[in-house]
Amino acid sequence: MKVKKYAAATMPEVMKQIRNELGPEAVILNSRKVKHGGFLGLKKKSRIEVVAALDPQPLKENKQELKQAAASVLPDEKSKITYPNDHILNEIYVLKKMIHQSTSDKTKYPAEYQRVYMQLLEQEVEETVANKILDQVVKHHDSENIEPSYKRIQQDVKTEILNQLKNLSFQPISTEQKIVHFVGPTGVGKTTTIAKVAAERILKEGRKVAFITTDTYRIAAIEQLKTYAKILQVPVKVAYTKEDYIHAVHTFADYDYILVDTPGRNFREKKYVNALIQSINTDFSINMYLVLSLTAKSNDNLEIYDQFQHLPINQVIFTKADETRQYGSMLNMTLEKNMGIAYIANGQDVPDDLMEVTPELISDFVLGGIHDE
Repeated sequence: MKVKKYAAATMPEVMKQIRNELGPEAVILNSRKVKHGGFLGLKKKSRIEVVAALDPQPLKENKQELKQAAASVLPDEKSKITYPNDHILNEIYVLKKMIHQSTSDKTKYPAEYQRVYMQLLEQEVEETVANKILDQVVKHHDSENIEPSYKRIQQDVKTEILNQLKNLSFQPISTEQKIVHFVGPTGVGKTTTIAKVAAERILKEGRKVAFITTDTYRIAAIEQLKTYAKILQVPVKVAYTKEDYIHAVHTFADYDYILVDTPGRNFREKKYVNALIQSINTDFSINMYLVLSLTAKSNDNLEIYDQFQHLPINQVIFTKADETRQYGSMLNMTLEKNMGIAYIANGQDVPDDLMEVTPELISDFVLGGIHDE
């Protein structure tokens, strides 16, 4: 699909430009009046700006589908909007952001680069991260005098993501990590993730695993971990106090792994983070994994991570990959916070829905929603 912005003094002049360049099959996506010129803001002239698009292989129009697309994608737009349908609908969400940027004069890159850039933003990749990636790709193409196709830009964006991730750590929990705490907000799936890690270590490596839970605020959480413990045939201790925790650690001294479930809280509030810090016993060498959900907003995940900056977080574990189509949080966490990812959980099945992470896996998730023409 070709998308371009046109401007002229009147709508008929704009329409003439569009017909001459895109032809009679062009579709109007958005229009607005703007003022330009003048001196010190005086005597500015009005112009009409229109964003138009052309689908080189249009399908038969379905009016009900177009009506639904217009209502769901740009409910706040007052201007009249018409959309192509069917296979183009998967690009409507991207076009929404592209339209917004073009009407705000924030377009940063040539058309095909801009398209990939907008798709990264739709994946909730932070602008600073997306800029860093696209800038390097454009710089490479300019230095090599390459005039790339859209597909080539996609490929080179993936190569650049892999290059920027290559020095980060993406390691699963190892045998050197005996006591492992799982921390994170409520509802992200810490307990299920612990069960997956335990099952993987038991079934694949034949290791001895034990559970401790300090999440005594929710009876359901204790019962859930006990259920997993019964299924996996591993012991579990409930630690209501620091003394209980110390006793449990000593009890499980001959086990390969002691996996510790902690209370879920709204960790955007510092008081809960401080309470968690106070509950950690520094007499033991512990490892800590921050569990976050991919269904949460990327900015929220980054804010939660910042709240844990005084804790020894080894890596992050992302859950609920099967419940979203936006995976930019993973790229933001790695490149903005220089933090590796140990696992990605993509379902409720224990232990199957737990993936060890590589840079290739992250790039595949993030770029997976970008479609070829």
